Amino acid sequence: MALVKPHGGGALKPLALSGEALAAEIARAGKLPRLTVSSREKGDLIMLGIGGFTPLDGFMTHADWEGVCDGMRTTSGLFWPIPITLSASAEQAAAFPVGGDIALADPDDGSVLATMLVTEKYAIDKAHECASVFRTAETEHPGVQMVMAQGEVNLAGPVKVLSDGGFKARYGSLFMTPAETRAEFERLGWSKVAAFQTRNPMHRSHEYLAKVAIEVCDGVLIHSLLGNLKPGDIPADVRTRAIAVLSENYFLGKTVVQAGYPLDMRYAGPREALLHALFRQNYGCSHQIVGRDHAGVGSYYGPFDAHHIFDQIPPGALETQALKIDWTFWCYRCGGMASARTCPHGEADRLNVSGTKLRKWLSEGAEVPAEFSRPEVLEILREYYAGLTEKVEVKLTGHSAR
Repeated sequence: MALVKPHGGGALKPLALSGEALAAEIARAGKLPRLTVSSREKGDLIMLGIGGFTPLDGFMTHADWEGVCDGMRTTSGLFWPIPITLSASAEQAAAFPVGGDIALADPDDGSVLATMLVTEKYAIDKAHECASVFRTAETEHPGVQMVMAQGEVNLAGPVKVLSDGGFKARYGSLFMTPAETRAEFERLGWSKVAAFQTRNPMHRSHEYLAKVAIEVCDGVLIHSLLGNLKPGDIPADVRTRAIAVLSENYFLGKTVVQAGYPLDMRYAGPREALLHALFRQNYGCSHQIVGRDHAGVGSYYGPFDAHHIFDQIPPGALETQALKIDWTFWCYRCGGMASARTCPHGEADRLNVSGTKLRKWLSEGAEVPAEFSRPEVLEILREYYAGLTEKVEVKLTGHSAR
């Protein structure tokens, strides 16, 4: 059997240039008007560059923005659950004529990430986008905050991507493109691959989800977010080390591939679950593990809204299917990990496992039950939190670290 086709049914469509074309475009970009993009837009650009957002060719028009917000379809009929847009202030946008090219700069170091042909400039109803995508316009929601912080004008047009934004230099072989994960799956002889989405280190519940997937698939892609998170989340380098030690010690060889992708979290709950499945299809995954409160934040979504949305999209919208798994926990009477579909016992016998609870215990220096997390993982996380404590103590005493 072959891997699933990229989204849209064609070949991967990476927009990154290479060789002589790259050198020529970098030289040309130096003479173009420049716009510094946001962190979220940087991640979107890198995904466009590596083919993660196949088959898009750039940032969406007003008609596509509207179609995606209201019906999860572009004007061409392509299924897409979240708008991929670029914004500028009204003053900046006025300096960019329609039909002209601009250079898009990295918010971190000012280097040129891409060039773009501006085909349209338009204003949007930000509250409408938030209500459609996040199901709320409350400014406490971190995704709403991102949209509301955008410039007043959106710019549409195709892009030529000139850089990976430093992700390869920082993360090395962990930063894999869709072409690279597909090649690795083929090397391993996999055709049925489940993606496990994570922005946290993997505790026992996550381990259980991945192993359930391995029971019915050839292997699992543990796909870790490398972009920006919300305050209090554990950084990607710490998280990926913890995942590596877990897979080395508690998974059978040749059943796990760990990789990272460059997006920021949007915290869009059900719609983000669809976006995750969509770009995992480009990475070669036939299934997306969807557990409790996938890509959620606070209490904005029901615990299984991300399950239900896969039943509400048109048949054939995605080749990648949801592998839906119920609430998971450690059951003392069962003597192991279980789910609400398999365990007959009550709350008194269960230890609910969550990343929020784990972070709280670790930040407070509290003991973590063995049923919650593997000791090798806890060692890495305790070292990280101990470092945070040392930094706080240095700051409070007024000394500078050297």
